[in-house]
Amino acid sequence: MLFSEITSKLTGISCPVFGVSWNPPASQRTVARKIITYLEGKRVLYEDLNDEFACSCVKSVLEIKDFLTNQISDIKENSELETYVLGMRTACNAFLSKCHLERENKCEYCHVGTIENMMFTVALGQLRTSFGVMIGQIAKTFGADVEDSLAQIIPD
Repeated sequence: MLFSEITSKLTGISCPVFGVSWNPPASQRTVARKIITYLEGKRVLYEDLNDEFACSCVKSVLEIKDFLTNQISDIKENSELETYVLGMRTACNAFLSKCHLERENKCEYCHVGTIENMMFTVALGQLRTSFGVMIGQIAKTFGADVEDSLAQIIPD
């Protein structure tokens, strides 16, 4: 999805004083693009649920959380980008709180039809929704393109 398509979908980002265009500092654009590029490779955010295993998803979300935490040091404090990245990290924590990897030494989340599997599916949907909003805002704010696979989670 191109940046122009994303901006036509999202609202709520206001322009600075008197409609003067604003270009974020290059370093923040670079970090924003790095984050989006990383997330484009994380299929837990967009792949069909039937093709995913809960244990692999939990591991992937842990990796995403670690990556986002490492990026925070390169982000301007109290900036929009920091807000979005912290929001994504909070979404990771919420997902991980609902999906514990082991229960009695076996993963119950991978057994289709179990309550645990349904809880996993709901938690993953919530994670994807949160990430879709944040990725859309990052793309709009920093003028970044998003690959179609990841762009499908950006809300209309």
